[in-house]
Amino acid sequence: MQEQLKRSIGVFGLTCAVINMTIGTGIFVLPALAAEHMGNAALFAFIVCGFLIFLIALCFAETGSRFSVSGGAYTYIEFAFGKYAGFLANITFVTSCVLADAASARAVAKTLSFFWPALEVPVFRISFCFLLFALLAFINIRGAKQGVWFIVIATVAKLIPLLLVVALGTVKMDWSALSITTHFELNDLGASTLVLFFAFIGLETAVTNGGEFKNPARTVPLGLFWGLLIVLLLYMAIQLITQGVLGNELMKYKEAPITATAQKLLGTAGLTITIIGTALSMIGAISGEVLGIPRLLYAGARDGLLPSFLFKVHSKFATPYYSILVYTAICFVLSFTGSIQQLLVLSSASILLIYLGVVLSVIKFRFQKTETYTGFKIPGGIIIPVVASIIILWVLSNLTKKELIGVAIALVLLSVIYWVMWWIKKTNAVK
Repeated sequence: MQEQLKRSIGVFGLTCAVINMTIGTGIFVLPALAAEHMGNAALFAFIVCGFLIFLIALCFAETGSRFSVSGGAYTYIEFAFGKYAGFLANITFVTSCVLADAASARAVAKTLSFFWPALEVPVFRISFCFLLFALLAFINIRGAKQGVWFIVIATVAKLIPLLLVVALGTVKMDWSALSITTHFELNDLGASTLVLFFAFIGLETAVTNGGEFKNPARTVPLGLFWGLLIVLLLYMAIQLITQGVLGNELMKYKEAPITATAQKLLGTAGLTITIIGTALSMIGAISGEVLGIPRLLYAGARDGLLPSFLFKVHSKFATPYYSILVYTAICFVLSFTGSIQQLLVLSSASILLIYLGVVLSVIKFRFQKTETYTGFKIPGGIIIPVVASIIILWVLSNLTKKELIGVAIALVLLSVIYWVMWWIKKTNAVK
């Protein structure tokens, strides 16, 4: 089926999407998480983690430059390894994002309850989540351009308090606190990098709007590069500022080191600013998911893996409105039905599997005898994809036994669903 989406997203829009999707709530606890294993040498973990994510981003840049249709990582994997792999990637990706967005919506309500205690009451919390997802659905149904501008606004709004902390901290911090006095082992670096790696997740959602990119061969590589570079520099700056302001007291504020830093710099005003910044970070991340993830449902319907109504495009706004409505409705329902904290671990592991599929697809494309692609290619042949694959497998190997079993069970269940659907389609075709 032919896509009918408008190409309205350029390098600037994708750059903002990457920043918005990557910088979430994790940034407000990153400094303490990094220092837990590395002490005041934590900056090294950011450098290593940044190197790793850039390797993966290069793989996304090459595969993303090849395609001018929606679906992102799902499309790359499906094209490289077939419909079965594509189905697993699609459902795994969507499920992971639904769980994360539902949890984030509840977290936004919890955060804003500092100003409006009524949000602690279930009926008001549910109403808030409904209004949040309804607003985001409305904005994105009206067009990807409107969705991108909302992301741009959310990105700027969330960066303002963070940049304010960096600017004030640069003037008031104790520079002597940055002297590296901690001795660490390679295992400490690995453990710290493993934690930080999850804070860089987000680029996979930013590229799902491939059918709406202007000149994908240029937009994808540049958008990913500038987005991730800004994120890495900001993360490193925040790490230095919190260490310089809090010093040896950093680990005393493990749950909210940025808030503690802002409070020391600005008093009560700093506390208020960071609470607002936290809420904006989560809302911005959810808005990015609502812009990108429905395109996975749309792409799955396009390829015959999901119900065909999800492929319908709005006659006026040229957006996959049914996919957007279905996605936001599921997120809303899950936002008030039980605890999903344990499932978020499965969500993160699922994203790593998606990363692995994209990296392996680069290797698969390179060995195709009919290869005619002349756009962006990663230098060095398959060296970078191979190294990235090893890194991802290493990260996955650090999951607990319980988490690995959970991932395996999920993949088995999805496989059963796929083959049942295949058998039903085959039976109906014979009739």
